[in-house]
Amino acid sequence: MKLPSISIASTPVCIPHNTPPVRQSRCLMVTPTTFPIISDSARMWTSNQTIPRLNPLHPPLIHKRTVSLETPAVHHHNHQRTLIMQRRENYRYHQVWRKPFYGTGSEREEYRKELREHLKRQIEEKCAALKLQLSGKVKEAEYLREVDRLALSSEREQRIQHSRAMAAYRDENKRLMEQSWRDRALTRSQEVLKERELLRLNPINWSGTLK
Repeated sequence: MKLPSISIASTPVCIPHNTPPVRQSRCLMVTPTTFPIISDSARMWTSNQTIPRLNPLHPPLIHKRTVSLETPAVHHHNHQRTLIMQRRENYRYHQVWRKPFYGTGSEREEYRKELREHLKRQIEEKCAALKLQLSGKVKEAEYLREVDRLALSSEREQRIQHSRAMAAYRDENKRLMEQSWRDRALTRSQEVLKERELLRLNPINWSGTLK
């Protein structure tokens, strides 16, 4: 498929020679260079659309790819694309600092207004972040205080239950000891009565010599 071409006007080049003034200098004409129209560089520069980068070995509108398709037109397009992107970046960089230094009074005031609004927005965002952080710390403190309160309450309940269990254990031990003391005193008194009855019925000194 044949690509449409554009032509660049020829530029005359004059080559003077060290000849007498009466002789005229010779002028040579540079052969015009022709490139296919791939993209309108001026239109691409004014618009904000993205300029695609072409493959030199596979130009557009060509379905079959061969090594012989590497033409200067695609390289020219890529070079123009690079220049346009550099111009856009330089223009954007220049527009950033042009207003506060070389702009009119209204432009400088608008730039200062934007700065003030930006600073106010930063202050508001910082205050909102600080309030959020403080509210988070307050919630965390309340949570820790609630956890501490629950821990203290649980510890107090455990201490009360332990003291009650120890009191019941003490009372049961006291009851068992008193019962043991009563049983022992009763057994001893019964043994004494039994021994007295045995001595009365069967005295040790029948002859009465121990009197």
